[in-house]
Amino acid sequence: MRFSHPDARYLVPDGTDLPGALARTTHMAVGAHPDDLEILAHHGIQACHGQPDAWFLGVVVTDGAGSPRSGRYAASTDADMQLLRWEEQQEAARLGEYGACVQLSHPSAALKAGAHGATADLAALLAAARPTVLYTHNLLDSHDTHVAVTLAVLAAVRSLPPDQRPARLLGCEVWRDLDWLTEADKVALDLGTEEDLQAALLNVFKSQIAGGKRYDLATLGRRRAHATYQASHAVDGAQGLTFALDLSPLAADDRLDPAAFALAAIDRFRAEASERLGRLLP
Repeated sequence: MRFSHPDARYLVPDGTDLPGALARTTHMAVGAHPDDLEILAHHGIQACHGQPDAWFLGVVVTDGAGSPRSGRYAASTDADMQLLRWEEQQEAARLGEYGACVQLSHPSAALKAGAHGATADLAALLAAARPTVLYTHNLLDSHDTHVAVTLAVLAAVRSLPPDQRPARLLGCEVWRDLDWLTEADKVALDLGTEEDLQAALLNVFKSQIAGGKRYDLATLGRRRAHATYQASHAVDGAQGLTFALDLSPLAADDRLDPAAFALAAIDRFRAEASERLGRLLP
């Protein structure tokens, strides 16, 4: 498979050729940056880990440049960081036993400007992989690049014939929690009890953690908090949860407008808050 950017690269940890690795995919995730997969899509990583008939395909869209850095990484150039972050992503793929990991290496600025190459690359990967479940960022994320990735994923999905599209498309949280969504809109993904694997995957990304961003502590803490605060009148039903907005209707119906779809979730939250206040205010 040929990708549109000359610096695109991939790893298949068990040595299978890329076409074979793509063809066995059951769960696929598309993230903007190295380490986004491990934050937003652990549900898919876990579902495939150690399973002979389930395989996780991770796709990183950007080149990983431009991340904040301090300490021993303070003097690192963008070129240094791109190489280092890809090395870390490969380590995570080996540790998590991914079926394959691909970095498309598009600059973030080009992606936010609507780079068509990323959409074409994603469409080709989706056509080859045919995942049942596809995880990506959500349309209500506060990071521009994350939202741009979601839109590219949606365009890629919609470019495929309906019978080749994933049955489930989930927009997961990274830069903005989704616990505020109404219960009808909120998809709770149970991450099970294997917190050691979660922590190990997050800790692979030393360039971010030692560079000044404690994504490891923040991500595990958020998952624990979601599990506890999910239900006020019941004991904890899970050890860790991550939340998603179900984007499957957008994948199934090309007539739906992504902006209107996302804003409708906000409107439903507003209506719920308005009803509660109206009922309880004297």
